[in-house]
Amino acid sequence: MSGMAEHYLDEVRRQFRGHKRLGEGAMAQLGDLDFFVAIDAESNSIAILVKHLAGNMRSRFVDFLTSDGEKPDRQRDREFEISAATTRDEVMRWWETGWGHVFAAVESVKPDDVMKTVTIRGEPHTVLQALNRQVAHYAYHVGQIVFLAKHLRAAEWKTLSIPRGKSEEFSPGKKT
Repeated sequence: MSGMAEHYLDEVRRQFRGHKRLGEGAMAQLGDLDFFVAIDAESNSIAILVKHLAGNMRSRFVDFLTSDGEKPDRQRDREFEISAATTRDEVMRWWETGWGHVFAAVESVKPDDVMKTVTIRGEPHTVLQALNRQVAHYAYHVGQIVFLAKHLRAAEWKTLSIPRGKSEEFSPGKKT
């Protein structure tokens, strides 16, 4: 099991690094004001998505193995509120701080910890389940960030993956 658990933890780290890289690639293409655009009244801006991610990351990953993943001082509803004084730099600090919690916690997890139990809102999860839950949650919100950034940049968008019409160039064994 230790070999498989080690491989699993390496993959979780790789997935988290990829999510962070995608989000950063999208946000780097934006103007400062773009961070605060919501496409309708029911949608979140990129700033709000980042604030929510950072709040979730702190709650889930500070004392990951030893305390409940929903910290008593978390005010989740406030993660969806942005002050008019909020700046892009502040949003990016939230982003970096949140990911810092994630990577510090995941680096501390050992293969023998993967089947241990942690709780989120009092509900037991194996470490494996809790990590999978967060990989999926962060993929969901980073996908929203990428979608919004692409929408806002429109024709100026620079793809973060294989460009349309270029798949053949990226296929193994294909001559270009």
